[in-house]
Amino acid sequence: METLEFVIYPDGRVKEKVTGIVGYSCAEVTAAIEAQLGQVLSQEQTSEYFAAVLEQPATATAQATFSEW
Repeated sequence: METLEFVIYPDGRVKEKVTGIVGYSCAEVTAAIEAQLGQVLSQEQTSEYFAAVLEQPATATAQATFSEW
């Protein structure tokens, strides 16, 4: 489940926490929101950010070889 959590402090700072999005795509998801919020002062990536996204090909091919021995 993908979630974005925002904490808005009394001084106007906003803390954003993203969970459930694997890999670098979380930066793409939050880019538009961050542009509207203002200047980003710091970022801290989680282990989900550095996790590899596993993609499987849509088609599979099978190959068989036979020995003439």
